[in-house]
Amino acid sequence: MLDKQYILENVEAVKQNIVDRGVYVDLERFLQLESERRVLNAELEEMRALRNAGSKNKPSEEDIAKMRDLGMQIKFREETLAGIDLEYIELYRSIPNMSHPDAPIGGEDDAKEVEIYGGLPSFNFEHKTHDEIMLEKNMIDFERGAKVVGSKFYFTKGDLVRLNMALLQLGMDIAAKHGFELIETPDLAKNEILSGIGFNPRGEETQVYSIEGTDLSLIGTAEITMGGYHSDEVLDFTHGPKKYVALSHCYRTEAGAYGKTSKGLYRVHQFTKLEMFVYCHPLESEEIHAQLLAIEKEICDALELSYHVVDIATGDLGAPAYRKYDIEAWMTMKDGYGEVTSTSNCTDYQARRLNIKFVDQEGKRQFVHTLNGTAIVTSRMPIALIEQHQQADGTVKIPAALQPYMGGKTVI
Repeated sequence: MLDKQYILENVEAVKQNIVDRGVYVDLERFLQLESERRVLNAELEEMRALRNAGSKNKPSEEDIAKMRDLGMQIKFREETLAGIDLEYIELYRSIPNMSHPDAPIGGEDDAKEVEIYGGLPSFNFEHKTHDEIMLEKNMIDFERGAKVVGSKFYFTKGDLVRLNMALLQLGMDIAAKHGFELIETPDLAKNEILSGIGFNPRGEETQVYSIEGTDLSLIGTAEITMGGYHSDEVLDFTHGPKKYVALSHCYRTEAGAYGKTSKGLYRVHQFTKLEMFVYCHPLESEEIHAQLLAIEKEICDALELSYHVVDIATGDLGAPAYRKYDIEAWMTMKDGYGEVTSTSNCTDYQARRLNIKFVDQEGKRQFVHTLNGTAIVTSRMPIALIEQHQQADGTVKIPAALQPYMGGKTVI
């Protein structure tokens, strides 16, 4: 969440940012509740001081009566404050992060293309979609996935299993080269961690599977578990930022996401992902954001993909993100570009909610900045790879960088 003092000192900027984000937050009500809380807290502090002072002397009958009345007034104000806090906290947590001044203003269609790599693929034969190729080559089984679990679940088979493992190994090696520590995370997290990261574990708009009768949910990304990894801690940045690359299964309801451009593996309920996550000093976060994007581009280049980089518009940013870049690779199924990676700088928005700090040079505790970025995702990456590298003879070329992880295999 935003620094409360920042909100109070920059009300108009926060209001405009809410408009730019295309969300609804009753900021006037938040400010009203903030004022009421301040008055009540000041009154409570004064009353408690009077009660404490009165307890130091032997009370008369009149003093006892006054203390009893004072106690009732304190209780009334405490109950009033507790009621206000329920609404206040909900409003406070709904205020989105500020947006980078260079982020495009608008919605999904207003994202700004900033780089293009590889040009558009051209085929001198009738090219197919990934699901057609995978089914022909017995690499995937959607029908039995639906029978065993439900729609948009699937079994991977044969060369697709090996391809997914190869992609993950390549991603691990590239991230390790850049100083990232490898972690495999749990597939579940407490709802308080999801909420802290910025995911809504409950409600009609949730994209999360919750475990009935518990305070746990299945994670949609390792950003959740890695954000919670250092919650309520004070980090030591003596040797630089803490950089992790985390492997996890991911589960998403993808409610209302079905359609022609989301068929096959593009929107599914379960996949495996390798996610980069960084905790750093606030002065380093913009530079590290650029580094995360560079690593994602390095992975896409190693896979010989045609792609472009887009600067996501304010109305399409998640609440925690200050700025976000997506890499979209060319896909036959879309007859255009589709997202394969994203990287976000969340500044101190998540750290405030999860209480993650560091000690600055003056010895003061400050909130860290958090960033995340996709290294490999086993739903979207195989789509782009298989569709772009399909050959006229029906085979799929394996990029040279991936061949050592496929036992030297050059084609599927």
